[in-house]
Amino acid sequence: MLSYILPFIILILIVVFIHEYGHYYFAKKYGVGITDFSIGFGQEIFGWNDKSGTRWKICWIPLGGYVKFFGDRNVYSQADHKEILEKYNEEEQKKLFILKPLYQRTLIVFGGPLANFLLALVIFFSIYTFIGKDFTPAVINEVQKDSPAMVGGLKQNDIILEIDDNKVESIMDVSKFITMSTDEIIDFKVKRSYDELILKIKPNIVLGEDNLGNKLNKRIVGIKLGAYNNEINHVKLGPVKAIYHAAHEVYYVGISSLKYIGAMIFGKADTSQLGGPIRIAKISGQVAEFGVLAFISMMAYISISLGLVNLFPIPMLDGGHLMFYAFEKVLGRPLSQKTQEGFFRIGLFLLISLMFFTTFNDLKDLGLFK
Repeated sequence: MLSYILPFIILILIVVFIHEYGHYYFAKKYGVGITDFSIGFGQEIFGWNDKSGTRWKICWIPLGGYVKFFGDRNVYSQADHKEILEKYNEEEQKKLFILKPLYQRTLIVFGGPLANFLLALVIFFSIYTFIGKDFTPAVINEVQKDSPAMVGGLKQNDIILEIDDNKVESIMDVSKFITMSTDEIIDFKVKRSYDELILKIKPNIVLGEDNLGNKLNKRIVGIKLGAYNNEINHVKLGPVKAIYHAAHEVYYVGISSLKYIGAMIFGKADTSQLGGPIRIAKISGQVAEFGVLAFISMMAYISISLGLVNLFPIPMLDGGHLMFYAFEKVLGRPLSQKTQEGFFRIGLFLLISLMFFTTFNDLKDLGLFK
């Protein structure tokens, strides 16, 4: 159990700290007063005050964090402007988040998800620069009899070039693109002798296991792959190529995640694959056993997910605040406190419902429910 908990805590501490520091950076840049910078919720374990009066602390429940701005009295950083003018003097008003221009508030809120995307970008860039990236062409060594691949026309010695318009640069890309696809039919672009063909494959959905031994519904096409000419091509990239491929990976993971979530909403993807903190803890412990590189890579993917989820237009999340700012831009004024409070109650209900659902999936994954 400790082997799961320790990697999970390390992962959460880093990813959440980066997220909250994104908010903190832009808040300090625009002169917003900050009273608290917390990693975790609940009772404080330890902390300290910096020269500006901000309390930096770590709390007992490591499931998130927050940056509290000067003058905040509620989660949505809104208050009656008349009340503010009466309560705070002119110097104090300069530090209030809610009195900052719209573009500054927008950047402060967006700073958290942005920091998560940048963390992932830096991780991928570092891996591609100092360790390298695989560019081994994927060649089909075997097509299983009566498999979706055989039915769809794939043949031995075909070189896979693209899957659903995603360029296949290495053998590892094939399983990744098949797994992340949400379409009933997957398009394979292959090179056969001197011809390039596009073949449509309908994968089978079977209950299987991932590389860590976790059960999941897998999309199977029925092929075995090998390296082209049996040569592994692993290359350390220069800065320009490394940043390009790192940015592409962040973009691909983000877009694919959005597509998968959309497919779940419309009943086209398996909702049992949606997990919460328990599953993340389990997987982080399993991945940590493969070494530092695997763990850091997972951290990048978790960071992208955290940034992406926080941009959902759900009150209580950063995306909910950004949604309110969009209304403010269109209407020329903020939504009323009463309206915002109503939205936040709905958002709280949605988040609690999601928490219960993912926890149920996590416990089911552990075998506590059938």
